[in-house]
Amino acid sequence: MRREAAAQSPTNGDRAPRSGRTQPESLSIPTPAARRERSKREQMISSMTGFGRGTASNSTHEATVEIRTVNSRFCEVSIRGPRELNEFEPRIQRTVKDAVARGRVTINIQLDRVGGADIGLAVDETAVRAYRRLLEQVTSAGALKDEGITLEHMLRFQDIFVSRSEALDPEALWAPVSKALEQSLQALLEMRRVEGDALRDELLGRVEAIAANLEEVRRLAPERIPAARIRIRERLDEIIQEGRVDAERIEQEIVFLADRLDITEECVRLDAHLIAFREALATTDSVGRKLNFIAQEINREVNTIGSKANDPEIAQVVVSMKEDLEKIREQVENVE
Repeated sequence: MRREAAAQSPTNGDRAPRSGRTQPESLSIPTPAARRERSKREQMISSMTGFGRGTASNSTHEATVEIRTVNSRFCEVSIRGPRELNEFEPRIQRTVKDAVARGRVTINIQLDRVGGADIGLAVDETAVRAYRRLLEQVTSAGALKDEGITLEHMLRFQDIFVSRSEALDPEALWAPVSKALEQSLQALLEMRRVEGDALRDELLGRVEAIAANLEEVRRLAPERIPAARIRIRERLDEIIQEGRVDAERIEQEIVFLADRLDITEECVRLDAHLIAFREALATTDSVGRKLNFIAQEINREVNTIGSKANDPEIAQVVVSMKEDLEKIREQVENVE
């Protein structure tokens, strides 16, 4: 069984097929609301990469479910398993999407019969007798040496075995699969939370480094004023010497240079973006997309500060800020 589905919301394409069969009790996988409440207590973000494995069995079958997740913009689920489980695919997808907000999810399901369980096959005795008569006729017609018809001869005919459809109860197959799926999802979510905790610490460290460099920029910015005054005076002296004294032009030069030097607005916006980033890391929702957007805004302000400052010391600080920001943008891609 191989099916894939991509959805921008957890409900797309998740309708279960109509069936008169009584539906089993739902799995105890945490609902989105329960996950948010639990995360609120734990204050954790989740990574999009993880692995989980679960095993469960009943009197006839043992199920092993493995789930792997990697980065993706949406929740994309791919299921591989026995075709007998095809009708349960909507349940599996719905369960996974209730637990995972983003990521490419690959589910591998292995279903084995336990020792002593009926394999669902029976011997077609009529076919066995018919094949025996045919082999005897071949021996007689060809005047072959009769060494007796053995089991090996009969096993060459595959249709002496017939399937007993009543031996495979779909709900009996689903019981161990559902339990193994629950175990694998719980293990997956735990691994994603552990990795998310490490991501949060890394991101917070980078944000604090940018904030410290922002304070350094604010400290260095006023020191540019005396040098700027000298440059403005030199420019005015050139205009006067050329005999092109124009009060309006002088005013324009002053306004232009002042605007080029002033980075107060950019510093204020950058500080606000850093605060928003910290707050997003403390929320309980899926914040990967939000963090990515804020990182783009931070990048915009850092670039503007670097271009307007026109100062070698501030330029060095901006380079350091960009290095931390690049690491942030890389790590944000892993956040659910």
